[in-house]
Amino acid sequence: MEQDQQIFARINEMVDDERKLREALASGTIDATTEHQRLGQLERELDQCWDLLRQRRAKAEFGENPDEARVRPESEVEGYQG
Repeated sequence: MEQDQQIFARINEMVDDERKLREALASGTIDATTEHQRLGQLERELDQCWDLLRQRRAKAEFGENPDEARVRPESEVEGYQG
């Protein structure tokens, strides 16, 4: 599944970005407010990526086309209870 690999690649990029933000805060390159804002955005995007992967897997499991899965709005993904 080529698209799944692309989603995983994007997730890995965001995890790297998260690490870089934490390093930037530790080195004093950015302030805590900036780090917090950027981390919040990364976390929301990560949630959307994981949600998309779950949708794709569910569609494939039930014989549907996983390419019909779509990124859901942040507000919808963030509203889930874990």
